[in-house]
Amino acid sequence: MMEDILPNLYKIELPLPKNPLKSINCYVIKGKDRNLIIDTGMNRPECKEVLFPALKELAIDLERTDLFVTHLHADHFGLTGDLATDTSKCYIGQADAAIVKGVRHWGEFLHVFVENGFPESVLKESLSKHPGVIYSPSRLVEITPVDDGQIIEVGDFELECIETPGHSPGHMCLYDAKKKLFFSGDHILFDITPNISYWPEMKDALRSYLASLDKVIKLEVTRVLPAHRKPWHNHLERIDALKTHHRHRLDECIVALQDGDMTAYEVAPYITWKIEYSDWEQFPIAQKFFAVGETIAHLHYLETDGAIRRYTEEGQVYFALA
Repeated sequence: MMEDILPNLYKIELPLPKNPLKSINCYVIKGKDRNLIIDTGMNRPECKEVLFPALKELAIDLERTDLFVTHLHADHFGLTGDLATDTSKCYIGQADAAIVKGVRHWGEFLHVFVENGFPESVLKESLSKHPGVIYSPSRLVEITPVDDGQIIEVGDFELECIETPGHSPGHMCLYDAKKKLFFSGDHILFDITPNISYWPEMKDALRSYLASLDKVIKLEVTRVLPAHRKPWHNHLERIDALKTHHRHRLDECIVALQDGDMTAYEVAPYITWKIEYSDWEQFPIAQKFFAVGETIAHLHYLETDGAIRRYTEEGQVYFALA
């Protein structure tokens, strides 16, 4: 489904079947000399079957088109290999670019999640089905890292790169001050909340995310274009709601640890997850992976604040009230 947002700005909604996200918004800016595609969808047939006919309808010449990826997750980065040409630039934030250019050792995640209580056999099965593995780009294109404050001009759009680490180490938003337009990626979503998970590259992912929310409060915005679900206009109201959401989640972690010392995997069932499954045991493996990652991030935040402490016993990481 394609929608006109502003003159020369279009939103193409790409389906993500059997995924709680449901879809991803791919934005296309047409310029006189160059075009820009913001986020690409997963490397799966369902995304291609919608995206490429829409680009044809818009008369987008990929030889004159650059890509901007808000962050490295497969639903944003997956089709870069199919879209990029020899003349394309593929922009992504510095920290995420370093991860993409390097070799992502999934074994590092496996080790951390196992020591946080995730059953190893279940985790290996989860990683084999992880979207980041099965829907990754068909090839790794040449990356053009961007810095906070860098300007990308496309037609009459003047887009400032706003670094907003949290959802990923190098998450980048785009802001057009004249048009008061904010491409929020997965930093600010309105119908769902962004997953804030454990990353080896971030000591305290949740603290980074909350600081990134504060960073964009000052922006004068009349239209927010997120990567998932519906666009909206009031980012300040949503920022308050997101902060409250994470405060409640931190409180749930504290309540869980009142029952005794626990691993992150054991704390996770105490958290209220917005998912159709009410019982933890019914959660699909991939959703358990995301839930435990987010639980680790919240426990690390509480540890930094001194509310809880962490210790290791027989290869397992436990958390306890301070």
